[in-house]
Amino acid sequence: MGKHSKDKSPELQRKLSILPESPGVYMYYDSEGTVIYVGKAKNLKRRVSSYFNRTHDVLRTALLVRAIADLSYIVVPTEQDALNLENSMIKEYKPRYNVLLKDDKSYPWICVTRELYPRVFMTRQRLKDGSKYFGPYTEASTARAVLELARDLYPVRTCRHPITPEYVARGKGRLCLEYHLKRCLGCCTGRISPEDYAVYIDHIRQILRGETGELMQYLRAEMERLAADLRFEEAQELKLKYQLVERYRAKSVIVSQTIDNVDVFGVDDDDKDVYVNYMHVRRGAVVRSVTLQYRRRMDETVPQLLSYAIQEILSRFGALCDEIIVPAEPDSAFEGVSFTIPQRGDKARLLDVSTRNARQSKLDSLKNLEKTDPEKRAERTLERMKADFRLNVLPRHIECFDNSNIQGTNPVASCVVFRDARPSKKDYRHFNIKTVEGPDDFASMKEVLTRRYTRMMEEAPDDLPQLIVVDGGKGQLSAAVEALDDIGLRGTIAVVGIAKRLEEIYFPGDSVPLYIDKNSESLRVVQHLRDEAHRFGITHHRNRRSKSAIVSELSSIKGIGAGTEQTLLAHFKSVKRISEASLDALASVIGPAKARLIRDHFTSSRP
Repeated sequence: MGKHSKDKSPELQRKLSILPESPGVYMYYDSEGTVIYVGKAKNLKRRVSSYFNRTHDVLRTALLVRAIADLSYIVVPTEQDALNLENSMIKEYKPRYNVLLKDDKSYPWICVTRELYPRVFMTRQRLKDGSKYFGPYTEASTARAVLELARDLYPVRTCRHPITPEYVARGKGRLCLEYHLKRCLGCCTGRISPEDYAVYIDHIRQILRGETGELMQYLRAEMERLAADLRFEEAQELKLKYQLVERYRAKSVIVSQTIDNVDVFGVDDDDKDVYVNYMHVRRGAVVRSVTLQYRRRMDETVPQLLSYAIQEILSRFGALCDEIIVPAEPDSAFEGVSFTIPQRGDKARLLDVSTRNARQSKLDSLKNLEKTDPEKRAERTLERMKADFRLNVLPRHIECFDNSNIQGTNPVASCVVFRDARPSKKDYRHFNIKTVEGPDDFASMKEVLTRRYTRMMEEAPDDLPQLIVVDGGKGQLSAAVEALDDIGLRGTIAVVGIAKRLEEIYFPGDSVPLYIDKNSESLRVVQHLRDEAHRFGITHHRNRRSKSAIVSELSSIKGIGAGTEQTLLAHFKSVKRISEASLDALASVIGPAKARLIRDHFTSSRP
């Protein structure tokens, strides 16, 4: 802990220790529970910790840190979302230490005007003129990049002429240079209909909302249709647009002027424990966030638990919004409330943010459990792995194997050992491949497992692992199964294979892999196993290659044996220093005859 955190309550110190390294907004409270500061961060852990781990020269900051009695935070997908949320919460709570924060009008927005032929441009002012504003953007350069993408895709007008049906009918417009450069379609003269132009504007709105997936689907379908009709030039134009959108995957934003005064409930279901996050959205931004944790007793469903959570929030805050966004319909009705289960758009993104915060609360709870009761955390993880890997017993002892070779040289394998879901480094082992010629991973895997468990059966039969993990897909897994069959351990030890993509787990005799949830504790342990096995194997392989290079250089000299090599390396420390040493220096170590052999070798090998 830092200098100032030691003076804080144990509860605040605990919260500081488990902060996530994610974008988000943090709130500081004084001893009376009043919000005194709201800030945004690209990395919550690093930013918040910086307040407590050093002395602040600025008096205002020092006073703020002294007044902090508690903190809370909301995780969001991007730094831009954090900016949006920070602005809205400052307006809501008006914290005393935020007086110098810039108003959101100083940040750029992208405006789509409400006209017959809408314009799209960047602005720092939001007017109540019926136009649609997207943002704000943390950097003007980001807003310009988005705007350039929109204009590269669709030639929307940039002039400020008040184009109306009457304006077009009177023939007041004149084609300008933008039209001849094909950056405008002649809106002022009616050369494109408002309906066709509106299609372009709809697609630009999709980009600005971050709905690039839907736009890419549309462009791909149109591209394939044009190609089928042999309209290849038009299809090629759409292909270029598709590639532009593919390179730019716009990030979603929290602020939405179309959403006002709704409640959102996101759920992270973890079998035994269910986390329900509640967010209150006012004027298009999140202003309150609370997460509730429920422990299942009798297989309660998510709709049941949602009902419990909604009732709890109602009792805490006294009222609910007319519209509640949920992932599933609660099993109880609430008077005056309608439920929305969004599939896309701004409401779906709000639900995703709420779900992220429910998941983050689960991770925080697990981190806290690991600090306060590591044995209980380990038991929970092992129970999860037992279920995911279809085991009959808890995998208290796991071993993972990985092969390492580069262009077939110095093939080695590594075995890492985890006990109670944690590395047991004293049990790690290296293997030099002895019976396999060339880069044959399957045969190498079989050799290593045969050697490892034949020896264990002789020396420590009571310490056999409950689970073996092999780095590789079906081929390596089959080799491992053959080795266990030959030893007679096939039914004693469970074995699985990890494909190159870590989400794919293969079981013997099953060609269809198991896909484990990316947030699962089981997958995190497997990832740690694989990373350790790879690191441990690569380190050994590099050492072997280095030693091999040294030995081959000196042992190739006729008359120089292994003993002389060791004496030289012990004295000069490297082959390079040996090659640069004078004849007298060499003779003082190994005698004049052998010194002459060494000197002649390196002299003749120089260009």
